Amino acid sequence: MKVKAHRRPGPVIWALQLGLVGMLVPLALDTAAQTTGQAPMQAVAPFPETMPTFPAPVDGRPAKLPPPENVMPLAEGFDVREFEAMAEALVEGQRVPGLAMAIVHNGQVLSARGYGITDVRAAEPVDAHTVFRLASLSKSFAGTIAGLLVSEGAMRWDSRVVDYMPGLRMSDPEAAQMITVADVLSHRVGLGRHTYDRAIERGVEYNTLVQQLAEAPMTCQPGDCYGYQNLAFSLVGDVVFATSGQFFNEAVSRRLFKPLGMHDASYGLDGIQGSPRWAKPHVRAGRGWTSLIPKPTYYRVAPAAGVNASISDMAQWLIANMGYRPDVLPAPLLSTLHAPVVGTPGEIRGRSTSWRHQRLNSAGYGLGWRIYDYSGHRMVFHGGAVQGYRGAMAMLPERDLGVVILWNSGSSLPSGLMPTILDRAIGLSGDPWLAIDYDYDADDIRYGDEGSGGHEDPARRAGASASTSHAMPE
Repeated sequence: MKVKAHRRPGPVIWALQLGLVGMLVPLALDTAAQTTGQAPMQAVAPFPETMPTFPAPVDGRPAKLPPPENVMPLAEGFDVREFEAMAEALVEGQRVPGLAMAIVHNGQVLSARGYGITDVRAAEPVDAHTVFRLASLSKSFAGTIAGLLVSEGAMRWDSRVVDYMPGLRMSDPEAAQMITVADVLSHRVGLGRHTYDRAIERGVEYNTLVQQLAEAPMTCQPGDCYGYQNLAFSLVGDVVFATSGQFFNEAVSRRLFKPLGMHDASYGLDGIQGSPRWAKPHVRAGRGWTSLIPKPTYYRVAPAAGVNASISDMAQWLIANMGYRPDVLPAPLLSTLHAPVVGTPGEIRGRSTSWRHQRLNSAGYGLGWRIYDYSGHRMVFHGGAVQGYRGAMAMLPERDLGVVILWNSGSSLPSGLMPTILDRAIGLSGDPWLAIDYDYDADDIRYGDEGSGGHEDPARRAGASASTSHAMPE
């Protein structure tokens, strides 16, 4: 389609249609998230309990959220031991081969444990330092490294990508001149969803596909509609390189992994295969599982899907995103990254029994994060999946709670663990998101003593927890 060179004149009306007025991310350089020389900041305050609509400023500036309220306590009956028992049950009998889960509250790691085994062919126990492939959970790191460069004044959220990639071409030449850094990170480049994903899966190189964007049909003006991307999202890697002089992977490692103590984290196929212990991907084989060599395909779009990390690493990532590492991630930057800029109402549709359909009142995408109204409670989220790996991470700012779950199979069964934990945190019950039996006694005072401590053969135990490792913030 032909794309006009100017944006539509009614962004406020567009936002009203999405139900997101008052939550558009600040794109101007003079906002607090982009200023330098800031004094040390306290932990980021929670967002309001609901996602209401607020009138936009009359002078055209992006609206901001109202002052946040105090953190609310977790609902009565929230018990980490119960969730650990659920995770144990998920790996019993190799429902899934291996799984890792971290739960963080008030800046403290309540649990960061491994369950099950790394590989059905050569079983080793999953522990807190077993590395998993993160798939699209990687997008949060891309948004964050870009945000750090914006906060230093090296670029702006509304900087044009073509200024850093002069050879970028779209099917409409004028559209290529319009795409901003924020458009890339919020999937608003104007392309249809998952453009060239099939080519990525066939092994076509990244640079080749970037050149082929000149032939890709556009569905809207850049900035005006949402279409989830992996290839186009990864343009941010080129922008980071042009801005910082560092390769994208190196910039993330130096600015995020190392200062946050994410010692197991890496990028790429070489990164995961070079890890001392890593979870192999699994696919169905008859009534069981078989392990595979990880595919290199989506590693070629590193900003979108290239990170490898352990659950210990991800606990530290949660702590930082919950505001407890302002030395690395300042609070105003977090507020910008975690604010929705485009509506994604399609997430609410789908199967009537899914937790998104049942729990979400509204949905949007920010800068590498999804932002939901989860039964009246603000939720920052992202999921990820590639062959043989799946994962999900979520934060409820008003409860100061964060959860990450990673597993090494294509099974959807562990997906029900996340909404189960979130429901318990806000006091909801009645929906069996996780349809398994598990052994849990609320009167049992033991905590952290379950499992074999790695002494028992994990394969003989049919996938039961083989680690009770706990990772604490540094």
